[in-house]
Amino acid sequence: MSAPRDTWVKPPFIANPVLRWAVYLGLIGYFGWVGLTMPIDWNRVAEGIGRAGRIFGGAFPPSFERSGLLIDGFLESLKIAVLSTAGGVLLSIPIAFMSARNVAPLPIFYMGRAIIIIARSFHPVIVAILFVKAVGFGPFAGVLTLIIYSIGFVAKMLAERIEEIDFGQVEAVRAAGAPYFSTLFYAIFPQIMPRQIGLAIYQLDSNLRASAVVGIVGAGGIGATLANAFGRYDYDFALAITIVIVAVILFSEAVSGVIRKRIQ
Repeated sequence: MSAPRDTWVKPPFIANPVLRWAVYLGLIGYFGWVGLTMPIDWNRVAEGIGRAGRIFGGAFPPSFERSGLLIDGFLESLKIAVLSTAGGVLLSIPIAFMSARNVAPLPIFYMGRAIIIIARSFHPVIVAILFVKAVGFGPFAGVLTLIIYSIGFVAKMLAERIEEIDFGQVEAVRAAGAPYFSTLFYAIFPQIMPRQIGLAIYQLDSNLRASAVVGIVGAGGIGATLANAFGRYDYDFALAITIVIVAVILFSEAVSGVIRKRIQ
């Protein structure tokens, strides 16, 4: 009769039990302190429940009577998403090569990483406010905003893919006497192209969603139409816009998911 085998037990994240319980109690105490010291006006919250009831009461049933205005807003959002994705992806490619440690010299690497960090440091709404102040209201501010947003994501992910390539192919092309750009086109681009296509498709989908958000602060698209509807207290039209936004995002997510699966 064989001896019973010992069962494996996953080790705790913090091995020292005293330190582990001190961390647990510290977290509980911190969240309790945050909840007690958070400046919440409960009278205003109670009044807000009534206002929310009036808003939702005025939103049903949704009104699609001004469908032309809704369609124009979505077409503008689609233009913003397409232009910003194209511009962002094109700019992300050289920045990604600058940010890949295995193909870029150290000063260029730091410069590329700094660009990515700056692009990722600010929420698109903050960037949209800055561009609205700089170039005025409208879709151009939205395009510039989402180009920055695209660089922050696409360049980072593509740089990580470049650092994961099979460097043996690069060394083989270099050994044949190929110059720098020929090495890029024949040894690196074929390895990163599937990831690049997938990132472009994902970013187009993401920019379509983000265009509805940045439009609220005046950067064009369907978000501006939604903000105007709330400003006029047209809650039924605002609900119609929200429903269409959700439907379009679900459809674009499904389509982009199918495309990404086929190219992987």
